Amino acid sequence: METQSVTTIELEENYRFRVRFDNEAKTELIMDEPRPVGEGAGPNASRVLAAAVVNCLTSSLLFCLRKSRIDIAAVKSTAKATIARNEEGYWRIQKLDVLLEPDVETRDEPRIKRCLEIFENYCVVAGSIRKGIEVNVEVKQ
Repeated sequence: METQSVTTIELEENYRFRVRFDNEAKTELIMDEPRPVGEGAGPNASRVLAAAVVNCLTSSLLFCLRKSRIDIAAVKSTAKATIARNEEGYWRIQKLDVLLEPDVETRDEPRIKRCLEIFENYCVVAGSIRKGIEVNVEVKQ
């Protein structure tokens, strides 16, 4: 089975873009480059990528814990992106360090341990990045 999603981005001004998602809520997001290139009116692509990874991993952990009937009081997660120049001198995200901090109410260690072993398998984003994503680009003129 295969599904598709469509994300549309339109230039507003300078480097500020309006992003539209094809979800039911028709969500919109403003993205912008930080100063001095942009105005910092929203997250840039590197930050959105980090957010996608940390959100997916957190959701995957919650999914596994909840399926295992482990009660969660709260969860806080962070993603720290290390950005550096590659061998050719281009900026790249070199690594993402993700910290997940679930506040687990149910203390069933075997079920928690099992979730910690497998939850990353449920994360579409992290799994895709780790394996490399095929990106096809076409520029219409």
